[in-house]
Amino acid sequence: MAHLAALPTEPDTTVSPNRVRFADLFCGIGGFHAATNIVCAERGIAPECVFASDIDPDARDAYEANYGVRPTGDITVIDAHDIPDHDILFAGFPCQTFSICGDRRGFEDARGTLFFDVARIIAAKRPAAFVLENVKQLRGHDSGRTLQVILQTLDDLGYHVDWRILNALDFGLPQRRERILIVGFREPRRFVWSPGGVPMKPLAKILEADENVPPFYWASEKIRQARVERREGKKVWEEPTIWHENKGGNISAYPYSCAMRAGASYNYLLVNGERRMTEREMLRLQGFPEDFKIVCGYGATRKQVGNSVAVPCVAAILRSVLDALQQSEEPQIVPPTRRVVQLIDASGNSQGESECTGSASMPSSSPSGIGNPAPNETHPTTGSSPRIARTADSKTGCSMISGKGA
Repeated sequence: MAHLAALPTEPDTTVSPNRVRFADLFCGIGGFHAATNIVCAERGIAPECVFASDIDPDARDAYEANYGVRPTGDITVIDAHDIPDHDILFAGFPCQTFSICGDRRGFEDARGTLFFDVARIIAAKRPAAFVLENVKQLRGHDSGRTLQVILQTLDDLGYHVDWRILNALDFGLPQRRERILIVGFREPRRFVWSPGGVPMKPLAKILEADENVPPFYWASEKIRQARVERREGKKVWEEPTIWHENKGGNISAYPYSCAMRAGASYNYLLVNGERRMTEREMLRLQGFPEDFKIVCGYGATRKQVGNSVAVPCVAAILRSVLDALQQSEEPQIVPPTRRVVQLIDASGNSQGESECTGSASMPSSSPSGIGNPAPNETHPTTGSSPRIARTADSKTGCSMISGKGA
């Protein structure tokens, strides 16, 4: 594994109050781009995508049709210095090597090592901030060591980093989709993790009327009957539901969807146990705007949406990132605190504990429902990561992303 040496940190400059320049790596169909457009429109800021990249030609077609930017292809052959300067870097680096649907080989899979292409671009371009996204399983992969390598690499580059696991259900979408978000700043910043709390949009506002859905989307009578039989005796909902079949064949039904996944069976999610979602319904379930252009076929679009970030979730994070970057005062830093970290395996089982240090500047309590433990609680990473401050204010959800530890 190539070592990325820490670079000197140049004086930070705040993002222009009138413009946000961003790079969109592993851009897919542009979930980060859509979120940036939404947040910038709210604030009267001009968004400027200076670079986008994705290896999937169908995704590149969809991105260009919707945003007027043609992404480049293979990021591994791009010279980082050829990428224009930008304020914020976004990257939903490939998750298949860490996900529950994949084989969880992590860095042993070539796709898993693509994180280091993100790191080399950060090292070369030194954006003021970055937001990275991946599946929740990254937290426990290889007993937490994979996440620790990622965090330590970003620390070695001189960035101040924090992470949370967020659920799209908490940001208004009727989809239980938990993802890890990693936020980093070139300079110390007081960053507020959004607690969510947005009322869930009911499925009735997402789904098309059945009579308007073509026959193509309806499951066969055999599949539908099998679903009904396996749901016999279980709760019956009066409102629309999404039926989910897990790997063990169990059928669950809720008034929201389980996470859409690019590589799952075509019939693993069925509306009321009867039909697949249309392309537009899937896009709505991820929070894309109604004017998003569908330019690819069903299979390609389904894969693209399953790989996408949940737009309202990353929009909430971007609001907090912009707030942090536009602060006019340097945050006050207090001495480092000791904290216990716990080694866990991929199933979440404890593998022992160790101590590490981290800088703190806020009361060490974790806001309810956000997913990060306080410094005196266990944490699923290993070793010491001195730029990673893990403290939060219980009332504001404010994290201090700052300072070198002892």
